[in-house]
Amino acid sequence: MKILLKLSREALRYKKLYVLAILSTLCLTGVNLIAPRVLSGMTGLVEGGVTEVEMVHILWLTGALVGLYLLRILFRFGSNYMAHKAAWFLVGDLRTKTYDKLQRLHLGFFHDKQTGDLMSRVVNDTRDFELLYAHIIPDILTNIVTFVGVVAVLLSINVQLALITAIPLPLILASGFVFSKKVRPYFRASQEKMGELNGKLQDNISGIHEIQAFGRENYESGKVNGKNFDHIHAMLTALRISAVFHPSVEFISSIGTVLVVGFGGYLAMTTNLPVADIVAFMLYLGMFYGPVAGLANLLESTQQALAGAERVMTILDAPLEIADREDAVDAGRVEGSIAFEHVSFAYQEGQPVLEDVSFRCGAGKMLALVGPTGVGKTTLTQLISRFYEPTSGRILIDGKDIQDMTIESLRRNISPVLQDTFLFNGTIAENIGYAVPEASSEEIEAAAKAANIHEDIAAMPEGYDTLVGERGLRLSGGQKQRVAIARAILRKSPIIILDEATASVDVETEQQIQKAIAGIAGTRTIVAIAHRLSTIRNADMILVIEEGRVAEVGTHDELVARGGAYARMNAIQTAAATQAGIA
Repeated sequence: MKILLKLSREALRYKKLYVLAILSTLCLTGVNLIAPRVLSGMTGLVEGGVTEVEMVHILWLTGALVGLYLLRILFRFGSNYMAHKAAWFLVGDLRTKTYDKLQRLHLGFFHDKQTGDLMSRVVNDTRDFELLYAHIIPDILTNIVTFVGVVAVLLSINVQLALITAIPLPLILASGFVFSKKVRPYFRASQEKMGELNGKLQDNISGIHEIQAFGRENYESGKVNGKNFDHIHAMLTALRISAVFHPSVEFISSIGTVLVVGFGGYLAMTTNLPVADIVAFMLYLGMFYGPVAGLANLLESTQQALAGAERVMTILDAPLEIADREDAVDAGRVEGSIAFEHVSFAYQEGQPVLEDVSFRCGAGKMLALVGPTGVGKTTLTQLISRFYEPTSGRILIDGKDIQDMTIESLRRNISPVLQDTFLFNGTIAENIGYAVPEASSEEIEAAAKAANIHEDIAAMPEGYDTLVGERGLRLSGGQKQRVAIARAILRKSPIIILDEATASVDVETEQQIQKAIAGIAGTRTIVAIAHRLSTIRNADMILVIEEGRVAEVGTHDELVARGGAYARMNAIQTAAATQAGIA
């Protein structure tokens, strides 16, 4: 009921369409209730002998019957189309709303989620709402109105027969209750397995190069086949329960029909019950058990729809762990000074990633973070953008706590260039101008020149209109990095975060990236994570992070002279470069 109430609030925006659908449904039900009565009247006229007067009446009734059947077409169209229109608009809204919610969830939410499974919830599970609002709810309404109307008609024909007709109802309702309890977990499992299958397909299609390179086609085919049949077996388990329930309801309904036929014959013999009434009763009997028998299909569809709704609601109901405070203000354009005051952070309680980190970096300065892999350098930069919240301590920009700023305005002042550069499947120009869609071609070209990527782009046959492919597949690693730097430069954010921007490129490309960084140094606050110390020799401040703590602070020369952890790293890299004939 909680799920249905939430969904009903969403559906209210299309209440006009639903009102039209409901009115059409009620009129359709009225036509269906009147038609058997007309047929019964025609039977009564024929039974008494057909004279010229009766023939005129029969012709009038025949015309009325044709008119009713034409109205039935009109009302069925109104009922079906309006309900479908409202339901599909609702599906579209919920898909957008679910996607929007995913965009606002903190990064921790995605750590244990598969992209394919989330896609399945947004696309496949929301589609079940159409089943609920275009079929199930209208059918329930139709069945209720039809059932009530038929009961009233049956009681008006013969109370005793009507009571006999109701004997199977408690059994049908009880079996329906048991069925709904049993079958929903299996439909939920089926949709979860479908999400797992989508997740596996997404992983494998993204990793097709590795699959082919390592000859794992047969292995991955087996894994996909396993996920595929996990979904099929879960669905078949639910359908097996349905396959027992449906014929059981039909059998119970048939018993009711047998009782009515037998008792109706007895009444015809003992009380001279008119044949026309018996015919009318038999015609309405199908309409009586139709809604009851339809309960089986409705219950199955309802459980399937609600199982999908539950999966969507886990996203819509997920808490926004990172959200604006009520008194948060727009940060405007900041100068770019950054300060950490006793900041600690842990992804999981009891497993700290950062502990008591404190430092200050002035606006327009370059701050470098170095240290072994996994000590919290990337986490530190993500805390600046509020992708995560500190466990304790606070982070200041221009002396103001970033939690007092709106998230949108904070992130508007920060542009990231990540080690795993993500480019969208579009042109180079579209990717450079992604954060500034109104940028002119001249501005995009200027940003590319500043990032030392313009010459590479100009050498391509289609220039800035070159399609980069999914995730930038058609570009080299260094080209992708420089496109990402150009994207950050074009945005003109006062703070730029470089996370291992030269980690996976050759020496020549590294020098080009260093030139790009040097070109913006002094004009922006740069926070750079680097394993290659040559990239950050000119940094205004270097933090050496070890085991989540700041072990050393200083410039390159100061830290080398100190002879600590940084000096050892520098000596190792210098020796390696000398041995390779580079230094």
